[in-house]
Amino acid sequence: MEAAKTRVDTGGPLGVGRGPWWASDSLVDMAQSEPEPERLKIDCQPQSVVVDLNRTAVVIIDMQNDFCAEGGWCDGYLGVDISPDRAPIAPLTRLLPKLREAGVAVIWVNWGNRPDLANMPPNQIHLYKPRGQGIGLGDPLPTNGAPVLQKDSWAAAVVDELPQEPGDIKVDKYRISGFWDTPLDSILRNHGIRSILFAGVNTDQCVLHTLTDANFLGYGCILVEDCCGTTSPDFCTEATVWNVKKCFGFVTDTAAILHALSQRGGA
Repeated sequence: MEAAKTRVDTGGPLGVGRGPWWASDSLVDMAQSEPEPERLKIDCQPQSVVVDLNRTAVVIIDMQNDFCAEGGWCDGYLGVDISPDRAPIAPLTRLLPKLREAGVAVIWVNWGNRPDLANMPPNQIHLYKPRGQGIGLGDPLPTNGAPVLQKDSWAAAVVDELPQEPGDIKVDKYRISGFWDTPLDSILRNHGIRSILFAGVNTDQCVLHTLTDANFLGYGCILVEDCCGTTSPDFCTEATVWNVKKCFGFVTDTAAILHALSQRGGA
């Protein structure tokens, strides 16, 4: 007891996340105090999974106005039916508050390009302006003038229906994968994350490739199927779900996670 009191009175923490150092005038304590695991069994396919809630994050990808809102790039310029991309909103609204209550880190990963596009090579700009004309990255939308997928613009903002909390973490991305040229991996490791729940759009594109990169980096990956959506044909989702179960991780849904969370502290 006395040793613990001395440590509190004579120093301070260094760092954020699950295990900061402690520094005083004469000592730097690197022996990080790790939280005890809080095990949660979730029904998944092809097998059920036990995660440690203290080392789990939910990563929500690209639930932003350009993809999911009226007047955004997909709706207001491309004329795409955005209802599939809006489908994850309702289940995420139910799931995220319960995950926050359980201490799960909530991380929003969105396209958020530099205004000068200085880190965007031509092949990435071509993705959004394949014929060299029209409205692509950084160009103003015809509906409200917001620059497409530009950091801090309306176009790149998370849709209003999904409120972000002060404790949530936000990461800008610049490629299909949320790990490429971003601090996402460093943030996850600094917070001691080992397992990731994946949600967002598009299932077969940015969600899938962020998940596969997470798998290659050693994270346990769980796709929350009804919290993902895509405007691609149905066979793209079918192939994605099949490949995740076969090669890259596990697949579950909101009902299974909420049921598991409801059993916390039970016999």
